[in-house]
Amino acid sequence: MTTASTRPPGTDSGAASLPPPPNPRRRLEIATFVSSFGNGLYLTVAALYFTRTLGFGASRVGVVLTVAGLAGVLASLPAGRAADRFGIKPVYTLLLLAEAVTLGALAFCTSFWAFAVVACLSTAVDRAASAVRQALYAQAFNPETRVADRAAIRAVTNVAIGVGAAAAALVLQADSRWLFQAAILSNALSFVGVVVLLPGIALREPVRESVSKPVRDAKIPDAPASRRSTRIRVARSYQAVSALNAVMTLQFAFFDIGLPLWLLQDTRAPRFMVSGMLILNTVLVALFQVRVARGVAGIAAAARATWVGALILAAACVVTACAKGLSPVAAVAVLLVAALLLTAGEMLNQAGAWTLSYDLADERAVGAYQGAFNAGTAAGQMAGPLVVTQTAIRHGLAGWAVLGAVFALAGLAMAPVARWAAAARRSEP
Repeated sequence: MTTASTRPPGTDSGAASLPPPPNPRRRLEIATFVSSFGNGLYLTVAALYFTRTLGFGASRVGVVLTVAGLAGVLASLPAGRAADRFGIKPVYTLLLLAEAVTLGALAFCTSFWAFAVVACLSTAVDRAASAVRQALYAQAFNPETRVADRAAIRAVTNVAIGVGAAAAALVLQADSRWLFQAAILSNALSFVGVVVLLPGIALREPVRESVSKPVRDAKIPDAPASRRSTRIRVARSYQAVSALNAVMTLQFAFFDIGLPLWLLQDTRAPRFMVSGMLILNTVLVALFQVRVARGVAGIAAAARATWVGALILAAACVVTACAKGLSPVAAVAVLLVAALLLTAGEMLNQAGAWTLSYDLADERAVGAYQGAFNAGTAAGQMAGPLVVTQTAIRHGLAGWAVLGAVFALAGLAMAPVARWAAAARRSEP
């Protein structure tokens, strides 16, 4: 692995722990802002550009994006294993450059089949890069503070996407093909900007395979990644945690798709509430995600945060359903309460997920473990729109109740499954 080492040449990797490298959070925050601003631009203009400007049609674009989502799921674990074998930074650099190339190509696709192929490649590379990025966070941040550091990164992500979306509003208003292409190319170039920042990010060295390690201890130095075995398999208990977290990621489809569609189709709330709830969510996450994450330390606390967040999400489902048939003013009030509940559940679940994904992972194969966790997240995001529309939107109050029950059951199951994973982790040689 290409990492910054504090060990003098020839020092035995089994020696006493050495101080971790300086916290690279500020540089990672800058890199996150750069790429997330580009993502905000792209996500805001992409659907309109591909469906209307290029005339591919919403249904065909939807099918392509679903297939692309599956490609992203399949790419996550191999990318993580590649990071274990060849090093996090080299693999991440290659994936970022591949993202820049594929996204740049999307701006100039004029045939549907070219768009379909490039979109699948772009999504696969994006999810692969996301998996390796989680491994980079695991090795860049001090284990004692990395969940809070990860929360800060998420807050920056939300703000940057919001700024990018605001800039994209000018592109949408102009409705010019070359401006759409410029926005997509700006996103592509943002990944090159992240590549430029990567060399200054120091990573802790991973754990040598022969060293036994408790669940929370991540301070033991490591041998170079080239010596690391790639045969370590992701534990089934960890995969079970990842699967439950995949269910919890349905919350994003709830917020991005379910809430707006319900508001527009089944309530009398004004349409501007769609953007109003998004702004509210962005502001609250930016203000409180770090504070919430600081209270989630350790596996037990993470499992508790997950099930509490899940019950809050279940309550948000019920509250959202109650907005139907109300006056415009009452509907606005109810939907604001739903948005607040959804945001609170999101922050708790994210803090819990980060802690579980890091603390339950085998640091001898951090890339493979983060790849598996990211694959679950990608699967949940791929299935989310279909699950939400076929439950809540299609069946109304009963559908919202079913969706809420799914959140509650997955959250409550997390505690025993996390205990199983922790016990399995402690029993590893």
